[in-house]
Amino acid sequence: MRNSLGPHRAGSQLVVGRAQRAYFAESPPQERDVVVAATETVTLVLGEESPLPESVSDVEDLVRLLRGHVAQLGTRAAPETPALLHAQHLCADSIPEGYMPSRVYLVKLAEATQELTAHVEGGHSRPIAAKGVRPWRRPKVSLLRGVVFALALTCLVLAASVPRS
Repeated sequence: MRNSLGPHRAGSQLVVGRAQRAYFAESPPQERDVVVAATETVTLVLGEESPLPESVSDVEDLVRLLRGHVAQLGTRAAPETPALLHAQHLCADSIPEGYMPSRVYLVKLAEATQELTAHVEGGHSRPIAAKGVRPWRRPKVSLLRGVVFALALTCLVLAASVPRS
């Protein structure tokens, strides 16, 4: 006797067959929002209950995360925004040596990222367009159909005009 590939109950739990497992495994993961990810990292650094990082590698990892968030949020903010300029200025600095200076730098970078996140989340952002470039207009469907028809007609006329040998 064969086992069914559909869902069936084993005991009191629903057991999903191989076909359904493959379907759920192949579905694409949801992309995380940049603002939510940045807020989580800032909370990890500035949260009241979060401890200071113990090792230098922990500080470097958090700084790397915050710099990545600043870069991603920077694409959503206007280039001359003071919050963005301040965060980019802090990102350009290197991590200071020593226990306290590196932790102070981490906290300042987290505060700047928090300020930039609040700016982007507040709707004060605008998409950045290249200067001097007009936006490309999408052609209408009827125009595309006309171009395809003209191309097909041209091919038909050329094929009919070729002498048979």
